[in-house]
Amino acid sequence: MQYRRLGRSGLQVSQLSVGSWVTYASQVKVKAAKEMLALAMDRGVNFFDNAEVYASGQSEEVMGQAIKALKWPRLNYIVSTKFYWGLAEPDAKKVTINRKNTLNRKYLMQAIDGSLQRMGLDFIDLVYCHRPDAQTPIEETVHAMSDMISQGKALYWGTSEWSADDIRAAWCVADKHHLHKPVMEQPQYNLFNRKRVEQEYARLYEDIGLGLTTWSPLASGLLTGKYRNGVPKDSRGARKDMDFLVNGLTHDAKNKAVTKLEMVADDLGCTVGQLAIAWASHNPRVSTVITGASKIEQMRDNLDALNVVERLSPDVMDQIDKITRSLAE
Repeated sequence: MQYRRLGRSGLQVSQLSVGSWVTYASQVKVKAAKEMLALAMDRGVNFFDNAEVYASGQSEEVMGQAIKALKWPRLNYIVSTKFYWGLAEPDAKKVTINRKNTLNRKYLMQAIDGSLQRMGLDFIDLVYCHRPDAQTPIEETVHAMSDMISQGKALYWGTSEWSADDIRAAWCVADKHHLHKPVMEQPQYNLFNRKRVEQEYARLYEDIGLGLTTWSPLASGLLTGKYRNGVPKDSRGARKDMDFLVNGLTHDAKNKAVTKLEMVADDLGCTVGQLAIAWASHNPRVSTVITGASKIEQMRDNLDALNVVERLSPDVMDQIDKITRSLAE
């Protein structure tokens, strides 16, 4: 495992990390989470990603309980959470103003307290604004995020799926008022979703030292090849809460490209999924690639992608690019 600085910060994160979206609480309970987190730590992973909205807070609870059971020294691991969507309301008639889809100060300052309680931690290393909020003045959001750090509830803050313009605006507000600046962005990045990382953010890496903790290296499973013949019953795409993914997962041209990528992977002695993870990690602008797994065998396969990174020669990268570039968004 190699470790990379998170942007211009001094924090070092493992090149591969573990996320909990979709899996924790719904598929992965505390016992399984403990086993997989232990394996990941043994393999050198030190960053574990979460979000308030994942399983309506239960994902944070599962991860927190698993980490507590493992009794890791706090200096040995990095955890994150993200705010914007809020928690699901059991009663639809309840007031949701200032509770969901916002980055206003009231919501943010209470959201961090909720996450700390659910995870059983004194502070969270990385906190993200999970989406931009056009209804809240960016100055208000920046001040609130900076205050989380000043109060010792978080160490670094950043954004997720923000435009380059919005990230720069937040950074400039923080710079002008001598506040804690956003350090990282968490965008989707894979062979079919690459323009934001490779083009839109290009100037931010040098201008403000932006670091990246990227998600979905397998394009929600498309890059494993499992959707070439439709949607398997036990797959993510078959879940009712994931039905918005189906059209993308069964995209004919992309699945044909995956078949071609599989031939490249065969030549390298790896799976197409490992090839996709290695490709994302190969980008020096990516601080860490967040991987997900519902079974320990999947986690082993994901982590074995580390062995593929060094095999990605310029010729191999060129082959991959020719197969996927025209389909990338």
